[in-house]
Amino acid sequence: MSVLHDLAIGWMHVFQPHDLMMLILGILVGMLVSIMPGLGLVMAVILALPFTYKMPIEPAVILLTAIYFSGTYGGCFTTILYRIPGEPNDVPLLWDGYTMGQREGAAKPLGWALVAALIGGLVSSTVMVAVTQPLTDVAMKFSSEDYFAAIVFGMTTVVSLAGKSLVKAFISLSLGLLVACIGVDSIYGVSRYTFGVPILGDGVQLVAVLVGMYGLGEVFKRVGQGLALKGSMAGRAVKVQTSFPRWRELWGVRGTILRSSALGTLLGVVPGAGATITSFICYGVEKQYGRERDKLGSGHPSGIVAPQIGSTASVAGHLIPMLTLGIPGSAATAVILAAFLLHGVQPGPMLLTDPASKVTVYTILASMFVAVIGMCLVGFFWIRLVVRVLLIPQYLLNTIVVLFCLVGAYADRNSLSDVWMIVIFGILGYLFEKYRFPISPMVLGAILGPIGEANFMRSMVVHRGEWTAPFTEPLSGTLLAMAGFAVLYPLLQRLLHRLRRRGRGAALSAAASGPPAP
Repeated sequence: MSVLHDLAIGWMHVFQPHDLMMLILGILVGMLVSIMPGLGLVMAVILALPFTYKMPIEPAVILLTAIYFSGTYGGCFTTILYRIPGEPNDVPLLWDGYTMGQREGAAKPLGWALVAALIGGLVSSTVMVAVTQPLTDVAMKFSSEDYFAAIVFGMTTVVSLAGKSLVKAFISLSLGLLVACIGVDSIYGVSRYTFGVPILGDGVQLVAVLVGMYGLGEVFKRVGQGLALKGSMAGRAVKVQTSFPRWRELWGVRGTILRSSALGTLLGVVPGAGATITSFICYGVEKQYGRERDKLGSGHPSGIVAPQIGSTASVAGHLIPMLTLGIPGSAATAVILAAFLLHGVQPGPMLLTDPASKVTVYTILASMFVAVIGMCLVGFFWIRLVVRVLLIPQYLLNTIVVLFCLVGAYADRNSLSDVWMIVIFGILGYLFEKYRFPISPMVLGAILGPIGEANFMRSMVVHRGEWTAPFTEPLSGTLLAMAGFAVLYPLLQRLLHRLRRRGRGAALSAAASGPPAP
């Protein structure tokens, strides 16, 4: 009952004018950005981050969380209407959503997507409220070496899921950890990697890494590819209508709803398994084990419900390890974690021990329910107006993004040095995109590196310099073993695939040569 009491207090805070205004603004921004191909919800969260500097922590995080939630839903409109996925997680939705729209009209698949987003968001938010306190109680028993091992496990999981090349993912993570080392050591007070440059004395600001790598880097990439002078949908009519499915139709996909809600929430807890991976896995599970699996790809409701529930449900799942352990589950939650740190708040189990921080946590939890309902209302009533943003020329959108990036960098400390730092990381982000290096491991390394180092050094002090302590303690040793498995499993999988391919090739060549002569 105490959880319901705390949640009720959170709802009271959410409906305060400032918090409610930030929530509505976040829903609209997330919806607008997610339907513009090329921008993405992560960029929306990053561009909003500098505007939260002067805000209290509650409206700041509510704004970013609302952008994240609505961003997983808004892309379904361009996917179903124009066959243009607004986000990568909308690609599985394309296979059945656009097909159904062509056959029965767009109103029906839009209705299925809206209901799926509502169910996925509410179910995962309810699960998050239920497990936050128990997980916090478990995390309170963590020692310094346990926290260090949990951070290592989180980083290795992200590396193993970051892309096709494990080597490139490790290089990206190593660069992030190197960036985290720049500045004054927190234990010994020694300058590291500053090379006598005053701007590096305080370390590299997280805003520079985030906004530069994701924001400016994406703009530089599009400039290199050539800019379109017209909007994405210039000259195309915008006709949007939503038709809800009947109760009988919803009952027919009840298995899909249950499976995708559970998968979306559980996979969201895994660091690195973002909305895109969750969306593809939920669709793949339906394709393999669903009752109507043979009909997927031909415009079946299960092909819309599964990926949409999975991607929306993953948002609350990503926030669970971020709030309880201080480990972000995705790139967007890494930005939300940075917002906490910029406001002087360290996410983790101690958040629920302090009464003021506890109110903040439950206000954020309550805001998720309101954000889910709000984004569905916007999707139903105002989407005719929202999709017209596709008529904005791409060169104008890029100019706005660059302006927000540079103004946000300068607003952090009123320093032109930060502006140059963002430009440097923007160039680095462009090079990462050009040579197919994943950005998420680097960002995660820059954010979690200092936290992991502080816990490791604290463990060294407690255990009198015994560096093997994290390997010998039960919980930390288990987490480090899981981290090793997370790295080795993709390697073993590729090795077994090669051996099977070689064996198959040898068998085919032997069969082609025929039996040996007598």
